[in-house]
Amino acid sequence: MIAFILRRVFQSVIVLLIVGLVAFSMFRFVGDPIENMLGQERTQADVDRLRTQLGLDQPFIVQYLKFLGNAAQGNFGVSYRQGRPVATILAERAPATLELAAVSGTLAVLVGIGMGVFTAIRRNGVASNVIMSLSLVGVSLPTFLIGILLIYLFSVELDLLPSFGRGDTVMVGGWSTGFLTKSGLLALILPSITLGLYQMTLIMRLVRSEMLEVLRQDYIRFARARGLPERVVNFRHALKNTLVPVITVTGLQVGSIIAFAIITETVFQWPGVGLLFINAIQFVDIPVMAAYLMLISVMFVAINLIVDLLYFAIDPRLRIDGRH
Repeated sequence: MIAFILRRVFQSVIVLLIVGLVAFSMFRFVGDPIENMLGQERTQADVDRLRTQLGLDQPFIVQYLKFLGNAAQGNFGVSYRQGRPVATILAERAPATLELAAVSGTLAVLVGIGMGVFTAIRRNGVASNVIMSLSLVGVSLPTFLIGILLIYLFSVELDLLPSFGRGDTVMVGGWSTGFLTKSGLLALILPSITLGLYQMTLIMRLVRSEMLEVLRQDYIRFARARGLPERVVNFRHALKNTLVPVITVTGLQVGSIIAFAIITETVFQWPGVGLLFINAIQFVDIPVMAAYLMLISVMFVAINLIVDLLYFAIDPRLRIDGRH
């Protein structure tokens, strides 16, 4: 088990190094930040002095290695646009994105698995057919369109929920949260549904498909023949074996919630790191863009590691194989 964890951590470090290299290579072609930082009255001397100050006159590999060394110490440089440390800016924006992702992920996993089990057990029922038909909306429509439709219905027509912003927040330690205010909770509803709807429907359809496959297995028929209650058969035997393949997709989808938050945050003007990244692209703020991509990469790698460890907890066959 320890050898497996060490091997996965080593692989994760290699992935992060490659992602950082690719990101830095791409950012060389998005534009020159000097053009946005200096006004029209700039001189060539001003350009050269600022380029040297920012280290942009150094070779690419030197810039990349310096970034990695600083990032390992939690230092992502200074934002070209705001003139403040990137780590400070991310710390201010991260609570909004993490809270949105947490609510969306919880909604997607709990509702997705619950409806998947329900539609599998009651596969011929009217409610199951209606749910499966409505799930096509979440799978087919793009995220930004779902967000616009929800804003039009619940904000414009019904005037029930706010259409943009995070609402009122309070500071708890160094964390700004909207969970403790009414406007903050109301502001979370539409963006969290928008962000989690695709993942929820995907998880639901996957759970239903796997559940139907498991319910056809011989050991399920044998469990019913023994007279076990239907609840025990469905949830203790069938659902547990269904979750093994579902965990992989669910883990990746939860990770993608943070990455796809860019679209949702743009539609709802949610003050998170996704909207910060969009603004950084417009102003060629390379330190912010690099730090954002590294942050997303770390989250994906951590989620994949957690998913691999969950395999050992759920499937005893993997624990037996791991001893050899």
